[in-house]
Amino acid sequence: MNSRFLHTNFTVLNLEKSLDFYSSALGLKEVRRIAPEDGAFIIVFLGDGQTDYNLELTWYRDRKEPYNLGDNEIHLAVKVPDKQAAYALHKEMNCICYENHDMNLYFISDPDGYWIEILD
Repeated sequence: MNSRFLHTNFTVLNLEKSLDFYSSALGLKEVRRIAPEDGAFIIVFLGDGQTDYNLELTWYRDRKEPYNLGDNEIHLAVKVPDKQAAYALHKEMNCICYENHDMNLYFISDPDGYWIEILD
């Protein structure tokens, strides 16, 4: 069997704040949305415009508490075309949460605390 990655889901507390973050920090754009009439949840798929892979953001209307991410050992990794420019933007956004200069990488944190590894 050959499988193919489709998407990764992050469940978010504030959908608009998360959409703004992913657009500003990574240039991801909404490609589709699922929103039932009763408004109980909204699922938004974000794409990079280059691959079929999506980041799925799920928001639940009745959720009031931040999500417990445990030890937060799970992360998403992205490749950027200009790491110095990305680093300057993320520094300005104050979202860099970890740097490893020996490995030439750093991580940013989204509004819910999910980590994204930035690579070139």
